[in-house]
Amino acid sequence: MTIRTLPAAPAARPCVKVSAELLPLALERWQPEIQAAAADDRTISIFDPIGIDYWTGEGATAKRIAGALRGMGGEDVTVNINSPGGDMFEGLAMYNVLREYEGHVTIKVLGLAASAASIVAMAGDRIEIGRSAFFMIHNCWVLAQGNRLDLHAMADSLEPFDQAMADIYAAHTGQDIAAVQTLMDAETWLGGSAAIEAGLADGLLPSEQITESTQARGPQIAARRLDVVLARAGMPRSERRALIAEIKSGTPSATGAGTPSAADSMAEQAAFAELQQALAALQSASSRFGA
Repeated sequence: MTIRTLPAAPAARPCVKVSAELLPLALERWQPEIQAAAADDRTISIFDPIGIDYWTGEGATAKRIAGALRGMGGEDVTVNINSPGGDMFEGLAMYNVLREYEGHVTIKVLGLAASAASIVAMAGDRIEIGRSAFFMIHNCWVLAQGNRLDLHAMADSLEPFDQAMADIYAAHTGQDIAAVQTLMDAETWLGGSAAIEAGLADGLLPSEQITESTQARGPQIAARRLDVVLARAGMPRSERRALIAEIKSGTPSATGAGTPSAADSMAEQAAFAELQQALAALQSASSRFGA
């Protein structure tokens, strides 16, 4: 099989009332310190969330991948992946860019290829995965707003994207599309050997090709995880990011000690305790790394 036989992915987005964000569980399980032991000028590294990352202003995008491939001149290329996913629509665009590249594409999943990152990985002529690395596949996961009619329309507009992803997985793995859709519906995590058995990967990566980076990324990771905690509590994105910006600037106006009087239920108290722990982790990381 070559990437020329793979189906193209849709390039559109449903509408302006939807935003793609990281799946909380994928972010929690992501170990960003896992990277490649070596790389050369024909290697592309995807070690960030898919799409522009709010916390760093960077991230893996189709534009970045296309620019890197233009410099490869059609030569064989290796794409190293350790990403929790992110913007599914950006991931589909990245898949298209790699699918259309004239050179041989080797994908190496070093730690995690979750959600949108798993779609990017499907563009490889050969896919290798670390023994303790994971694929995670699921249906398109978004945040949407509007009334019931808007949400019905949103569900309908997402269906072609789920179908496109199922087509891509099925084409690469050789599985029946109904079986693939069942895996997507269940939000399936597949480790190295299981991913190979399922047809998502072709072979295991030698352990010496994977290492753990010592580069300081603590504050950004802590901020992302705090964002997840606040999102679970129902805080709108604009308010979450304003709060975290205050904390990072040294003016954490919402970090008072004690349990708020509104926390009457055990669930609310547990959520508040988790928030306090996340705030403390963020402040500690910011102090250590000078953020």
